[in-house]
Amino acid sequence: MREIVINTGPIIALSAATGSLTWMQLLYDKVIVPSEVLEELSAGGPLTTETGLVNSAGDRFVVMPRLDSIRQSLLSELDFGEASVLETAIRNGIPTVVIDEVAGRRIARIHGLKVTGSLGILVRAKSLGIIGEVRVCLQKMRDHGIWISEELAREVLVAAREV
Repeated sequence: MREIVINTGPIIALSAATGSLTWMQLLYDKVIVPSEVLEELSAGGPLTTETGLVNSAGDRFVVMPRLDSIRQSLLSELDFGEASVLETAIRNGIPTVVIDEVAGRRIARIHGLKVTGSLGILVRAKSLGIIGEVRVCLQKMRDHGIWISEELAREVLVAAREV
């Protein structure tokens, strides 16, 4: 089964890039969103766009109940959302997490988890014909204030075969 646990940043980035999250159901059997991540998204108010997109993304998006505890080693190095993503993946035996931040990716790998990010998901979606140009998605992300270095953008466009 293709399952992932997704963090706040990638939800925001993918929402900005495509205006929807429903297409992710074509990539994954289950997209797990920890309650702590949904709380971070909702911090902007109950009508936050990303919260609505998660709630309307389809039955393959599963919001997990709030964790009763998160190991201190994760909380000491990561923000609450990232720590909840890793804790959820570890407890439920889900091998892949979606995290964009460098520290979260590093800690995930230390815990034996596979890591992808919003840009990796976009490249994969394009390769399967689910989305159009990654270049357009990158621009939409930047238009929403998401910072992507020129070097990383170039690498992603090469991977997407747009260069």
